[in-house]
Order: sequence, then C-alpha cells, then structure tokens
Amino acid sequence: MRIDVLTLFPEIFHSYLGQSVLKKAIERGLVEIYLHNIRDWSHDKKHHKVDDRPFGGGPGMVLMAPPVVECVEAVQAMADQPGHLVMLTPQGRKLNQAVVEELAQYPRLLLLCGRYEGFDERIRLILKPDEISIGDYVLNGGEVAAMVVIDAVIRLVPGVLGDEESSRQDSFSGPERLLDHAQYTRPRCYRGYEVPAVLLSGNHRAIARWRLMDRRRRTEERRRDLLESSTASRSGEGVRDEKTSKNSLGERGDAGLQPESPATETQEDSKQE
Repeated sequence: MRIDVLTLFPEIFHSYLGQSVLKKAIERGLVEIYLHNIRDWSHDKKHHKVDDRPFGGGPGMVLMAPPVVECVEAVQAMADQPGHLVMLTPQGRKLNQAVVEELAQYPRLLLLCGRYEGFDERIRLILKPDEISIGDYVLNGGEVAAMVVIDAVIRLVPGVLGDEESSRQDSFSGPERLLDHAQYTRPRCYRGYEVPAVLLSGNHRAIARWRLMDRRRRTEERRRDLLESSTASRSGEGVRDEKTSKNSLGERGDAGLQPESPATETQEDSKQE
C-alpha cells in the first residue's frame, strides 16, 4: 500500500515513521509513505504563503485553494493510480473500524492535512475528497489525524502484523463489532486476583466460548450502542449467552475474577516465573 501525506509540516512525521510496526512494514516493502509539503506549490515564491484572511471577516487564517488543489493534482500524477483522496476535517464522516476496513482496500491513499481555520471551500468542491473526522473535537492540524488513519489502516495490510488473527480479534472488528475480551498473562495470581481457570484449561473450545461471552458482556456494559447496531445482538443470542455465563463470569461480572489468597498459586507456577 502507498500512502501520500500532504501537509504544511512534514517534519512532524519523521519520528513517527521510524517507530514500531510501521517502521518494519516500510522496511519490508509492505507500506510506502511519501511526505509532500504543500508550501512547495505556493504561488508566493519568496515567502511560500499558503493561507490568507477569510472573506467576510473572522478570526484566524484559511488555506488558499490554488496551492492545495495544485499540490493534490501534482501528487496524484506521481503514480499510475491517482489514489483515494482523504481530507481530514472535523466536518467529515467519523472514522470507525468499518471505515478503516474500507480505506484498507485501496492500494493508494492521499491524506490531506488541514491547518488554521480550515480549507477554502473550493478545495472540497474541486477535488471532491472523502472527508473524514477522527472524532468530535478539534486539533491544531490534520497531521495527528493522519497518523491515526495510517496506524489503523496498515494493521489490515497483509503481512504487517506478526499474526493476522490479531487484527480480526481487535475491538470493533468482526461481524458483531464487539469490544475485545479481557487479556491475562503471568503471574497467575496477583494481589489476590486469579486468572480465570478456563484460560488455563487447555480446552480451546471452552476458551473461545468464554472470550465471546466476555466480549459481549464488556460491550453491553461499556458500549451498548455497538450491540444495538449488531444483527447478532438483536437476535437475542447474546442475552442468552450472558445469562448462562453468570456463574463463570462472577457475581459482579468481572470476568470471573474473585480475590483469593496469593498462596493459591501453585509451586509449579512459581517455578515457571
């Protein structure tokens, strides 16, 4: 996948591109990231100005149409495919996992980052971008939003993650769009809290069943709106599973966690630590 970032501050991305999963994906040739400075298309060759005061008055400055439109058109022409243009703006459709999955299908994305009071409206009318918002709040610029989009999308590029199953089990993924289940690692007991016995049983079917029930319980408690939009929840199946799992999940629904003495940890477990 190729991603072109159009921004007034490309230097913001330098450290980000050299970190973690993204760095490895770039090194392996699975993802290509190109940075483009919108100021390079400014008509003001001396000061590289790209913004001006808004007509009608008001605070701040507005990004002018000519440098932004010409920058996008020039970058689109840098490859055989013009790519899918995304304008990062608080007025766009809200980013969620379904939108991320949609964006991951494109072989090339162009991420257009705004600044100041926003874009001259003619930029949107001429370029007809896919307008996307990462949430109902305002940032100083679109660069952080672009990083969010990149981080979410590259996880779905084949080969980027060490285990492809990881992205399929993430929160908001899958047909039901549930939250992820509780996760545990060593030690088995910490401050009186035991790892649920089923996760130590070796029974993979029972573990899968427990995790599904825990995902539904967590989603019911924290994000009921996800269940309301889920076909599976409307069928009532999730309600039945939750009722039958009361004993295994504990009275308080805390994923089966009930404080016990740390002494219950076996001698064999202590040796493994």
